[in-house]
Amino acid sequence: MAFQNSKESRCSTFGQRCNAGLLQGVGLAAAALALLVAAVPMAAAQETIRIGAPLALTGGLADEGMKQQLVYRMWAEKVNAAGGIEVNGRSHQVEIVEYDYQSDGPRAGQLAERLATRDRVHLIMAPFGSGHTVIAGTVGERYRVPTVACVAGAESVFSTGNRYLFGTISPNGNITETVVQYLVDSYPDLRRVAILGRDDVFPKSMAESTAESAKAAGLEVVYNALYSVGTMDHSSSMTSIRRAEPDWIYITGYSQDLILARRQMEDLGLTAPVVTMVTGPAMKEFTEGLGGLANGVTSSTWWHHSATYEGLGVWPTTASFYEDFLAASGGEDPDYVHGACGGALSMLEEVLPRAGSLDGEAIRDALAETSIETFYGPIDIGENGMNQARDLPIIQVQNGSVVVLYPEVIATGSLQILEE
Repeated sequence: MAFQNSKESRCSTFGQRCNAGLLQGVGLAAAALALLVAAVPMAAAQETIRIGAPLALTGGLADEGMKQQLVYRMWAEKVNAAGGIEVNGRSHQVEIVEYDYQSDGPRAGQLAERLATRDRVHLIMAPFGSGHTVIAGTVGERYRVPTVACVAGAESVFSTGNRYLFGTISPNGNITETVVQYLVDSYPDLRRVAILGRDDVFPKSMAESTAESAKAAGLEVVYNALYSVGTMDHSSSMTSIRRAEPDWIYITGYSQDLILARRQMEDLGLTAPVVTMVTGPAMKEFTEGLGGLANGVTSSTWWHHSATYEGLGVWPTTASFYEDFLAASGGEDPDYVHGACGGALSMLEEVLPRAGSLDGEAIRDALAETSIETFYGPIDIGENGMNQARDLPIIQVQNGSVVVLYPEVIATGSLQILEE
């Protein structure tokens, strides 16, 4: 299905039916609304679990948004083919109601409101990233529609007291402590770290958490700064980092930010024994976009397909999800966005029957009490609505491929130092 930058697109994935409308602006004309209502028979609407999905299908986060979309559609097709999800003794088909919010935060909020009030979805899957998750989650709370965030790791997102917001990836603090300890153990000469982070909710929190973890481990933070969203020239920061002579360079941002930063490091001759970028190497866009420049870059991630978790529902094991994903993607490996969002949807296969109702409050209560195993790993919702800490993979690009360094049970290689 094609999505245009200048249009809002809506696609409902329900069996083989998929409708796209040209819905201009935030308001719907009465005639357009009537057409949408007519497209979904009342009986079908009553028997369907509707899950809203504001997705960044165009704009700066389009790579990430399309990953979410692929997994949502995979899951809906698989669940519906298996007979749907049973709630209170009745089987319900699943419908994913999608809108493209064009990587624009305010637009994400407007479309989340449309999903809650006009499409009357039972749940909302939050957009990519912590900042846009906050916006959608605020809307969900206002209308008492539970919102599930599969790619938001900033603890601050879940510290606002929003009872209707739930997250399924592990907190950022857990992931930074793990990577610092691993690097200190693996490279005893590590002493000085330079940190550069995107001034956005998730990357900023990762940069701050890394600085705290590094100091707690006895490392000296010799540079610590943020760059603005949309920055196209990091040369000033890179020059300052080079003067600081760090043993470890740590940069946070999204794929295109990190590709740019790595290229400018090369242009300016900036190097260090250890270079970490989050979340770049976890994404194929990073390795494909940089070629040989990606080699040696380490990262931390929330999931890797080489893990061997057992779960439930349509993907009872990591291997079963991996097999389905290869078929759907044409042979490409999934990354943590695919895994985390697939795991969140798998969770719903247990949560909704336990809720016993499609009422928002009943679903919210069931989500709050969730402690299960999925192909993505354990999902144990804490008091703040966020998944609890667990062992998370550390990876490095070696010879053009992603190698798992940690945890030892799934490790496929050891840390390579970029220079002595």
